[in-house]
Amino acid sequence: MTRWLSAPMLTIEHLTMRFGGLTAVNDVSFSVGRGDITALIGPNGAGKTTLFNCITGFYKPAQGRLALAREGVARTQDVEALTLSGRRHRDGLYLLERMPDFEIARDAHVARTFQNIRLFSGMTLLENLVVAQHNMLMRASGLSLLGLVGWPRFRDAEKAAVEKAGFWLDKIGLMDRADDPAGALPYGAQRRLEIARAMCTDPVLLCLDEPAAGLNPRESAELNDLLLSIRAELGTSVLLIEHDMSVVMKISDHVVVLDYGKLIADGTPDEIRHDPRVIAAYLGVEDTEEAAQVLA
Repeated sequence: MTRWLSAPMLTIEHLTMRFGGLTAVNDVSFSVGRGDITALIGPNGAGKTTLFNCITGFYKPAQGRLALAREGVARTQDVEALTLSGRRHRDGLYLLERMPDFEIARDAHVARTFQNIRLFSGMTLLENLVVAQHNMLMRASGLSLLGLVGWPRFRDAEKAAVEKAGFWLDKIGLMDRADDPAGALPYGAQRRLEIARAMCTDPVLLCLDEPAAGLNPRESAELNDLLLSIRAELGTSVLLIEHDMSVVMKISDHVVVLDYGKLIADGTPDEIRHDPRVIAAYLGVEDTEEAAQVLA
């Protein structure tokens, strides 16, 4: 059985998001398997980014439930018990629709990148990765007071933050540019740095909004290698929105397809590639050689 059914770490149930009279996401349900790379695809305006914003707390859905297990499995009985308790979280299980965005990032360990790169362009690469660890550093500093006097616990935390930043700079092949401003990097390198910054928060779920946008074929291949290594070496679950089918079909374990806010397909890449509903949504035509090439 597939992991998103047998071992879900995130379950999305009947998610609906409205903006006035517009329903952007309409009764969508699916699961993300622990350790899976799950791709969320669909034509422009399908509701993909809106769904991401609900998962990460930027929007509060009109209805629906989003349950994330930091470890283990989001079991139905445990999710029901937490829902009835009225609490936000318990024993490593979180109801994201009840939580503000900063708690989802800090406590549930969900990290996110955006369609438009949001690095601190005037800061160095190293500084970008260290500042991503501010929650840990603030706790170690006693909310800055002990950090000001050089408390040993804070110095140790600061050293650990720099070491983690160095690990990720080495992993994305940018250690030699650690002291350069982030804004001076080529576009593809900035994309990799943004993913590394998100990973410095030790997420259990990494949400990537069009990470391959604007990349050339070589950079897309480097992105594929990076995401596969993040999954293989760290066990991080990845949920990505992507239009580049060369990325989606090569690295995804699970593909979810939206169209006009509704879920129209949910399965393996091979199942999605041959699904006539997906072909029609992308091209407005029946199964043709052209359609097969787009979804290859």
